[in-house]
Amino acid sequence: MSLLREVVDIVNENQSVDIRKNLQKLGGKIKCFQDKVRSYVTNKYVDFLPELEQFELYYADCENLLTESDNLLRTIEDKVQMKAATEELHRYREDFEEVAQGLRVTHKILRIDQIFKDINVAKSKQGHLAVMELICELRNLIQDPTDNIFKQLNCYENIKIRYHLENESMLHSLKLKFESLVQLKEKTFQNIKCVTVKITKNEQELQEIITALASEKYSSRKMCEFLMENVFKPVIRKPVSVEMDDVNDPEFVCLQLSYCSKELEDEDLRPNYKVIFEHIRTIFSCLKQMNIPTADGESVFEILREYMKDKFMKLLISECLDYSIPDNMIDMNDSSLVTDITEFHEFLQEILFLTPDNRELLEYAEKIELLFRNRFFRNILDNAVDIMRKDLHDMILVAEKLGAAESGDSGLTIFPSCMVSKSTMELISLMERVLKEISGSEEKVGQGLLSTISIILDRYLTEMPTFHAKLLLNIPQQTALFHNNCMYLAFWITKNQSKGIETVCVMVKSLQHLGSEQFLNQIKNQRAQLMEILKGFDLSDAVSELGLEPPKVVRQCLRQLDLLKNVWQTILPDVVYNKTMGNLINEFCNELIRRVLSVDDLPTPVANGLVDLFNTVYSRAPGIFQDPREINVAVKNWLKFQQLTMILGGSLAEISENWANGKGPLTLNFKAEEIKHLIRALFQNTSRRAMTLNSIV
Repeated sequence: MSLLREVVDIVNENQSVDIRKNLQKLGGKIKCFQDKVRSYVTNKYVDFLPELEQFELYYADCENLLTESDNLLRTIEDKVQMKAATEELHRYREDFEEVAQGLRVTHKILRIDQIFKDINVAKSKQGHLAVMELICELRNLIQDPTDNIFKQLNCYENIKIRYHLENESMLHSLKLKFESLVQLKEKTFQNIKCVTVKITKNEQELQEIITALASEKYSSRKMCEFLMENVFKPVIRKPVSVEMDDVNDPEFVCLQLSYCSKELEDEDLRPNYKVIFEHIRTIFSCLKQMNIPTADGESVFEILREYMKDKFMKLLISECLDYSIPDNMIDMNDSSLVTDITEFHEFLQEILFLTPDNRELLEYAEKIELLFRNRFFRNILDNAVDIMRKDLHDMILVAEKLGAAESGDSGLTIFPSCMVSKSTMELISLMERVLKEISGSEEKVGQGLLSTISIILDRYLTEMPTFHAKLLLNIPQQTALFHNNCMYLAFWITKNQSKGIETVCVMVKSLQHLGSEQFLNQIKNQRAQLMEILKGFDLSDAVSELGLEPPKVVRQCLRQLDLLKNVWQTILPDVVYNKTMGNLINEFCNELIRRVLSVDDLPTPVANGLVDLFNTVYSRAPGIFQDPREINVAVKNWLKFQQLTMILGGSLAEISENWANGKGPLTLNFKAEEIKHLIRALFQNTSRRAMTLNSIV
């Protein structure tokens, strides 16, 4: 057994000696090779000296040395695993592993150098994909996270810089090539903008470029922004001429658009949604020439979707579909909008511009009925408000009779002849069209339309006195017309109460109250003006004659009443006009009577002047009414005013005769104390005056 052990030990020792020799020999060859490569790399990537020697065999030599070192390391590893290695062999193995690691770094550097050369060759042959693949390999070698030795070499930074230069050069070259294959141009001539999109028919070359760009994660934002701003946005928002030509040019498919560069001012020029859909289909028909799948299986339209879909859909809905909802029931019933939107959605899905999860268009189509109702009702209300805000002074004559069947009682309800604003007739015409729409509509729509009429009338109650506030306060004509408008609307509601208008009774009372309130405020305003003028009717200083001021004041009041006559007589119903003017004249006469009765001394010249002045009132005031005799009915104290004039110009006998011991006509309007006061003011203190005063009881 000892002899056999000795033989095995001798064999192992001989093998270990052979391994050591091989390690020393191969290590020497590697170091010598590394020195040559180091000198080459230093000259090229550190000192940037010209290449004076040929190093084509370096890479092959390195491959051979790597193979030898790997084989030798496996042999050593086998020895180590057999536990037959000496401590010295372990040390040799560790030393050689360091040498082998350095050799691998040398191999990487030589491979990088070879890639740079291959890139130049690929560039000369226009091999865009080949350049891209080489750049990718170069990136993996330089950015290898497991290799920390290479990153510490002097040449690393310069190699990395050259890699970045080559990468940028490749991207720039690909971009220029893509822009030559897909040409996007726009020009403006005065107010006309022309946009041209040309896409090559060479699909193979285009696919190579697009695949390369997609692999490099090249941003297509610039192209998407151009298409969005210069193609899709104008097509959706304004009239555009769109022409596609895929025949005349053998190299390119051409799309041309022309449109006004100014913003659309006239909404009537906004294109129909069907025209917009057709234009968009034409645009995508041209763009599909570049809809090529990339290496990841993603198409160009899917890339466009990522950048454009949200803006495109928002613009399409807000600037096209929202304007395409019909304005009335007839158009809505004839509309194919829902079907057209659904088909357009399917088209966008087919070209992969939309995913199955993108349901914006379908959801919008499902809401068309609701959107139409809301828009229809809103348009009606908006139209009504626009009518309400029109000038009131444009007027028209109306007069109607409401039969027993309509009024709900046994007689005839008559709306008197008067003027109303044309805007009121427009508003009534609008509401009558709404009532007609109800007959052929669904129950929900019908209820909504009836509610809309109530909303219009409610809005009238708040909009009119607010929007026309200044005119209603300061212009009597406007107030009279507004009074008539409210009354006529109340009459119209009553006439149509059988058609289901909500809160008829409340609405009628509210309109009547509003019209009366505004007109009453104007009457108060006119009365206040008359009273303000009559403040100048002061008899306290009149001694020898009446003076100039009282006649001036009375004439001014009569002019004021004449102005109201000119404004109101042709506008208000006769009954309202007579009552209103009668009240104002009555207030005027009452104030004159009060001021005369308040004076303690009325000399004969002053009394005669008052008689002449009051005769002027007596002659002019009846002319304010269409029938002068109406003044006797409309002005409550007209007789009293006449009697005062008689007293001022009469004798004691005439006064006593008209009093007739409390049974004469003066007793209808005057009290005994008032007659006594006038006698004392008009006549001197004589026995005859005393007798007359004693008879006034």
